[in-house]
Amino acid sequence: MKAHRKKKLITILTALVLLSSAVGLLLFAIGDYADAFYEPTKVVNGEAPLNKTVRVGGLVVDGSVNRSSDSLYVEFDITDNQESITITFDKSLPDLFREGQGIMAEGKLIDNKTLKATKVLAKHDEQYMPPEIADTLKKSHQDGVNKMKDQQSKEKGDY
Repeated sequence: MKAHRKKKLITILTALVLLSSAVGLLLFAIGDYADAFYEPTKVVNGEAPLNKTVRVGGLVVDGSVNRSSDSLYVEFDITDNQESITITFDKSLPDLFREGQGIMAEGKLIDNKTLKATKVLAKHDEQYMPPEIADTLKKSHQDGVNKMKDQQSKEKGDY
């Protein structure tokens, strides 16, 4: 083999080894931070790892919300309509949180029936719109209606 071809081959093999090492390290690092999502049924069946950060989602069970009178601590159950698990949380709940609402909780599983949440996110439906945007759209709609009425009046000669 000629010297310049041997140099190219060594360079290409070295680059492949370095690239493979970088990808391997990246996948190893991401594996520790990738939080998996589980439904309550999978948690109860033992498919979710204990004492590792996971995300669990479902509907808040009606009548299951128990709030502490002297702190922000709250316990509630979520269900996927097959199984239910208890979520404990000691911070402020989101404004959209309510019974019957879909939520996602992130935290560590204490056992197959209890999650100690560090974060709770409440879902809203596709009809939801922030009040500020709704007010702006309502105002712009009314302005458009008024302009159309003025234009129709001018065309009819109602002045």
